[in-house]
Amino acid sequence: MNFTCNIGFFGRAIRLATGILLLASAAALYYLGLPVAGWVGHVFQLILAGTGLFTVFEGAVGWCAIRAMGRKTPF
Repeated sequence: MNFTCNIGFFGRAIRLATGILLLASAAALYYLGLPVAGWVGHVFQLILAGTGLFTVFEGAVGWCAIRAMGRKTPF
């Protein structure tokens, strides 16, 4: 897959900040006691962490998956 840069500086910054917030949210839920919620809580944490990692990847590389599929995004 070709990861050519398709977003600008502002879009990259937004994706990096969003990814960091998602990762921090997953970590906060883990440390604040969501693990006692059972397997549903663990799945939710994994989804948050996975989405955060992918968003950080998009910001670091400068590539947006939605734009690569032909959809226009505001940033």
